Amino acid sequence: MNMAAASSDPRLALIADKGGVRVAVRLTPKAFKNAVGGVIIEDGGARLKVFVTAPPEDGKANRALIKLLAKEWKLPKSDITITRGLTNARKTVLVAGNRQDLSGRLDAWQAKLEQK
Repeated sequence: MNMAAASSDPRLALIADKGGVRVAVRLTPKAFKNAVGGVIIEDGGARLKVFVTAPPEDGKANRALIKLLAKEWKLPKSDITITRGLTNARKTVLVAGNRQDLSGRLDAWQAKLEQK
């Protein structure tokens, strides 16, 4: 698994967890469009910057986040759970599955994201 580095091209930090990997996210609700904005360094660690059009009320933005990540990562929505930050812009999501497979999949996904 990769580690976050403080550079101009930060890498997504995947943290091993029982049953999968954890990913730190910075969510911006009520955005112009649903999109992944890349990886940012915030509070000394790498976070995935995500924008959703849904408002931050009644869990709408959280559901939109899960739907967008599932689509981006080609995973079922049921494999992605917000484990920390339900009412905060800074969130931690748990992606369920084989850690090695997920690490490879998400590393490849980030490489494609960086090429856009």
